Amino acid sequence: MKPAHTEAEFNHKGPLAEPPYYLDIQVRAFELYEQRGKEPGHDLDDWLQAEVELTETTRSQIRGMAA
Repeated sequence: MKPAHTEAEFNHKGPLAEPPYYLDIQVRAFELYEQRGKEPGHDLDDWLQAEVELTETTRSQIRGMAA
């Protein structure tokens, strides 16, 4: 009997696909960087803030559709 998946499929080391919202987060994080006067050293903070903002927007949209 042939296995459903090969060992190579389970041990795939290739690049993972970026989530569809990755570019949106990237753009918003850059906007936050620019708003702060392009001060270096806050890239993770900007990224996480962008994720929070976009996640909240998405949740609000979902709630609006469910109502």
